[in-house]
Amino acid sequence: MSLLSLASRCARFSSNVALALLAACGGGSGGDSAIVAANVPIQPVALAANHTNAVSYWHDVAVATVNASGAAAATPEEQRTIFNVDMATVSLAMYDASAAIDGRYKLFGPAQSATSSGASIDAAVGAAAYSVLQALFPNRSDQYSNAYVGFLAGLPTGDARDKGIALGTQVARNIVALRADDGRSVALAPYMPGTDPGKYRGSNPVDRFRPSIRPFVLSSNDQFRPPPPPAIASTAYATDFNEVRAYGGIVSIGRTPEQLEMARFHTEPPPFFLTRNFGWFARTTANTADAARLLALIYVASADAIDACFEAKYFYERWRPQSAINLADTDGNDMTDAVPDWAPALPTPPHPEYPAAHGCTAGSLAEVLRQYYGTRSVGFAWDSKATNTTRTYATTDAFIEEVTSARIMGGMHFRTSLAAGTELGAKTSAYILQNKFGPR
Repeated sequence: MSLLSLASRCARFSSNVALALLAACGGGSGGDSAIVAANVPIQPVALAANHTNAVSYWHDVAVATVNASGAAAATPEEQRTIFNVDMATVSLAMYDASAAIDGRYKLFGPAQSATSSGASIDAAVGAAAYSVLQALFPNRSDQYSNAYVGFLAGLPTGDARDKGIALGTQVARNIVALRADDGRSVALAPYMPGTDPGKYRGSNPVDRFRPSIRPFVLSSNDQFRPPPPPAIASTAYATDFNEVRAYGGIVSIGRTPEQLEMARFHTEPPPFFLTRNFGWFARTTANTADAARLLALIYVASADAIDACFEAKYFYERWRPQSAINLADTDGNDMTDAVPDWAPALPTPPHPEYPAAHGCTAGSLAEVLRQYYGTRSVGFAWDSKATNTTRTYATTDAFIEEVTSARIMGGMHFRTSLAAGTELGAKTSAYILQNKFGPR
């Protein structure tokens, strides 16, 4: 494939490929073949993170706790912290505590015996988050104990606060019990990299335990496993290969400086990048119950989508573009040429290529927002410490377009992998919204 045709392909991406992808892999009424309901946005939704509430406060405290390092490790969560799984657990406790009082939405966990009548919703949310953090991270109390004391001091004393504390504490106990022994402590044999063409070459890949994590809502982590990636002797594989070779290397005659900066934007480590940006959505409303529901949806969808993503990664064990391009003389495809010294423009994460985890995350978030607000025209902001910049998106489609392009321009992924990841993430969110968090 010529560089000119590759450039044309990239230019067309934003106007058709991403829109077709979203139409194929969003949410809706249930079937795999029609995940997104075809809807025409009536009015765009422009979000602004200009509110504070108990949920946003405790989200930030929980993030600091989950991302803390250096403390002793006693619980499974301290021994092997999984940022989106653990944040989903905290978010679910805040959601159930607020939903029990607010009354509009079904609880995720079991019903509470503690009374919700007259209880303070802020006290309930704070007690729920604090109690989950106590149970999961007892040796990181310096991150949340003083925060809890200060939080309670800011609430009016009396019966409402006491009822809220009792309710939130019980909710937390139930959610922690629901997630006990979630599979993270699985023992795995040493990894043996593949040697056949197409097989992953890394010797010590990360997150191998994630396929063993018990899903929050999915029936299993392979429920939405994507079909196999293109055969390496196929035209489809060669098309993906030649696109990354041309645009994703350290040296590229087709990639612009702006595209490389966009790729760098999406390289901040996910435990910090995603938690900070997910928390942005909790600040888009002053309503505590609404903030709790949206945040729980985002985190539960992210956790289930990424665990499912890694199940597929380690099922297929597909090689990364660098291996593919360096070893193309072994792939049996006349449409690919080996470049032994080719290297990606940006560091490649140490785990198999297919499907792309960034696609799984973007697809899950986009589908949550699309269904929550009833439109793809949801405007929001996203920031990165990798570039110290903020980028804005007018639609969920635009967000997926950028994430897809960023991972190609950085040389980490093939386009097909990003499409498969986006579809998996969207299917996961659609299933969660069909089965949880609905109205009473």
